[in-house]
Amino acid sequence: MSDTLLFALILIPCLVVAIVFHEVAHGWAALALGDPTAKEQRRLSLNPIRHVDPVGTLLVPGFLALVGGPIFGWAKPVPVLKQRLDNPRFGMMAVAAAGPGTNFVLALVGAVLLGMATPAGAGMSALDTGMSVIVDGAGETAAFASGMFYFILINVFLAVFNLLPIPPFDGSHIVEGAMPRRWVHYYERLRPFGMLLFFGLIALTWFAPQLGVLENTIGRPVAWVMDRYLALAGTVAGD
Repeated sequence: MSDTLLFALILIPCLVVAIVFHEVAHGWAALALGDPTAKEQRRLSLNPIRHVDPVGTLLVPGFLALVGGPIFGWAKPVPVLKQRLDNPRFGMMAVAAAGPGTNFVLALVGAVLLGMATPAGAGMSALDTGMSVIVDGAGETAAFASGMFYFILINVFLAVFNLLPIPPFDGSHIVEGAMPRRWVHYYERLRPFGMLLFFGLIALTWFAPQLGVLENTIGRPVAWVMDRYLALAGTVAGD
C-alpha cells in the first residue's frame, strides 16, 4: 500500500468524524436553546451521510492532501434559525461555540488515546518531526498512533479555523453577539464579503506560500494548542 493511499485512509475518516461531530454539536446546542429546526430536518444524527458534502468533505480535502496543499473541508451546515432561539443573541453565540468546543473535546480524547498507544520517550512535538517519532516508537501500533495524531491535528485546526471572526464562520457569530448592539449593523455588512476573504486567504496560501499567511495567522495558535495536547499525550504515555 502506497504512503499516499495510507495517508488518505487515515486522514479522511478523521476529517469526517471531526466535521460531523462539529455540525451535530451546533444542532444539539440549538435544540437545547429552543430551536428544533435541526431535529425536524433529521440532522441530529451522527450518520455521516446526513452531513457529508461529497465535494467539501471528501473530494476537496482529498485532492488538497494529494497535491500537498492546505487541507480544509466543509459539511452541509446544520440549519439554525436565530428567531426560534429563546434568546437569539446569546443563543447564536452558544450554538456557534458548540462546534469548535466539541472539536477541542474530541482532540482531548485523541490525546489520551495517543498517549495510551505511544511508549514513553517518544518525544512528541507539533513543531518538529513528531509524526516520524511517533511511528518509530509505536511499533505495531504505528497506524493507530498516526491516526490519533492526525485526529488531534484536524480537530484543533478545525476548531481554531472556525473561531476566526470571518463571516460565516463560528467566530463571527460569537464576535457579533459580544459586541455592542450599535456596532452589529456595521459588522453585518461584512457578511457578503466573508467567503471572498476566505478564498483570498486560501489563494494566498496556495500561490504565495512564501508569505506564510497560514503559518502567521492560525498556524501559531494551532501549534500552541497542539503542544498542549501532545504534552498531555506524553503524560499519559509516562514521559
